[in-house]
Amino acid sequence: MGRSSVGWCAVAATTLLAVAGCSGPAPARPGLPPAGVVVDYQLGGGYAPPDGIGGVVRDVTDAPDTDRWSGCYVNGFQTQPAERDVWLAEHPDLVLRDDAGDPVVDPGWPDELLLDTSTGAKRAAIAEVVGAQVTRCADRGFDAVELDNLDSWTRSDGRLTEDDAVDLAARLVDVAHAAGLAVAQKNAPDLGTRGRDEAGFDFAVAEECLAYDECAAYTDVYGDAVLDVEYDAGPFPDRCADPRRPTSTVLRDRDLRTPADDGYVLATC
Repeated sequence: MGRSSVGWCAVAATTLLAVAGCSGPAPARPGLPPAGVVVDYQLGGGYAPPDGIGGVVRDVTDAPDTDRWSGCYVNGFQTQPAERDVWLAEHPDLVLRDDAGDPVVDPGWPDELLLDTSTGAKRAAIAEVVGAQVTRCADRGFDAVELDNLDSWTRSDGRLTEDDAVDLAARLVDVAHAAGLAVAQKNAPDLGTRGRDEAGFDFAVAEECLAYDECAAYTDVYGDAVLDVEYDAGPFPDRCADPRRPTSTVLRDRDLRTPADDGYVLATC
């Protein structure tokens, strides 16, 4: 599943987004959720959210919420655990390898393999494979897509670069836009404006930007078009009062459980 991540943009699909702090206005794009909505992050399984929730984010294997704006999760830069063997069998040259020839794994998620974005040919091939999942999001009726693990280069021991990630992101954004989807930048606050200006992202998904004092890195680029998800229940009330927080900030349990599961958490500001 990768790093849990969330996406929403505070703008109606037919309304021009005024982005505070940006070098220029972002174009309105179909697929962006309405202004002011709060989005529940449901990667652990879809369910009917409580009142006050205006959208959901669900896995590409799940179905959108037909009553709400729906974002689609795709692991764009690493393999999903269930797809590990498929990538190794069908696309072994697209999996990043260490000096011994073994697949490079995400230390935080050792059942995920990093994809090899180191050459243009490999990025084009990855974009074809992952792009099929992005198109599937549109076919299933989702409004937007978030591409997880954009920052995989930071876990590659120098084998991959930020430029590699931005180039692959731009290829996947092109696929998504052609399918009518808006696209979220997922984490990677150090990108600055590159995610918007070079990759073409329409909004941002941030995890614990308040906890790590990173929210301005997103809001300076995307204005109110940022969704933050916090995971530490203790400081959450104080974080809701923080004037730096994005317009939509939610608290979720780290395993992204459903209401039927013990330990399920969802709170909103």
